[in-house]
Amino acid sequence: MLDVRRLRLLRELKIRGTLAEVASALNFSPSSVSQQLALLEKEAGVELLRKTGRKVQLTPQAEILVEHTAAVLDRLEQAESDLAASLVTVTGTVRLAVFQSAALALMPEALSTMSTEYPEVRIEMIQREPETALHETWARDFDLVVAEQYPGHAAPHYPELDRKKLTTDAIRLAVPPKVLDRYGITSVDDAVGAPWVMEPRGAASRHWAEQACRQAGFEPDVRYETADLQAQIRLIESGNAVAFMPDLVWTGRETACQLLELPGKPRRTVFTSVRRASAHRPAILTFRQVLEQTARRIEDGKPA
Repeated sequence: MLDVRRLRLLRELKIRGTLAEVASALNFSPSSVSQQLALLEKEAGVELLRKTGRKVQLTPQAEILVEHTAAVLDRLEQAESDLAASLVTVTGTVRLAVFQSAALALMPEALSTMSTEYPEVRIEMIQREPETALHETWARDFDLVVAEQYPGHAAPHYPELDRKKLTTDAIRLAVPPKVLDRYGITSVDDAVGAPWVMEPRGAASRHWAEQACRQAGFEPDVRYETADLQAQIRLIESGNAVAFMPDLVWTGRETACQLLELPGKPRRTVFTSVRRASAHRPAILTFRQVLEQTARRIEDGKPA
C-alpha cells in the first residue's frame, strides 16, 4: 500500500521544483523529504527520481503517481467537506489569500461579520498578488483566494479551481487638483505630459495601464513605481502623479481628486476561487457568502 503522505511529497516536488522548496512549504527538513521519497520508491518498486545536476527530475512513473495523487487528495478533501457539512455548527479554519485593494475594502467588514456571527470559524489572511495566489490555492497553500482580472487580461485558470464573480468596479483616471490645474486634464488624452504612478512591470494592472495610454496616443511618463496602493493614493492626492485607479480603492474615504471616465468605461472584475473539492465546506461556503454580502453593500454605495 502506497503511503498518502509520501505521495503528497512527490506531488509537492512536481509543483515546487526542488526538495528545499518542498521542505520549506511543509516545515520539513530537506533530508527528511529525501528520506520519505526514498521510502516511497521502495513501496512503489520503481525509480521515481533521477538526479540532473543539483536537482532531481521525476520519472514517467512518478508522473503517473502524481496524477493519481491529485485525485486522491481531492477525494479526501471532499470527504472532509462532507463530514464538516454534517455538523450543526460552522467551524474550522479558512486560509485566505487576497490582493491589497480587496483587503482594504472588503476584509474589515467581512471579518467583523464572521467574528460576530460565526465565532468558531478562524480566518487566516495573507496578502498575495492574484496570479501567485491562484497557483498557491491550487497547490493547497490556501483554501480561498480573492483575485482580480483587468479587461482583456484573463487571470490564470486551473481545472481544480472554481471561479465566482464577487463584484466589478470601474477603472478611472485619478487626477489631483494641482495636476488638473497645471495640465488642464479632462480626459486620458490630456494626460500625455503628466507624471504617472503605476505598479511595477509584470503586474496585470501595469500592462493594462500602459496599453490604455498607448491607445490614447502616448507613452506614459511613469516616474513612480510601487505595488502599494496606499502609497499610490498618497502620491496622487499630494499632487505628484496621476493614475488609473479602480473604484474599490476609494471605499470608505473621500478624495479631492477628479475621477475621470475612460473610453469604453472599462471595469475590473473581482472574483473568488476555491478548490472544487472543498467548495461546499461550511466554513468556506459561509465566508464566501459574507464576502458577497459585503461586496453588494459596497456596490450600493460606490459612484455610478
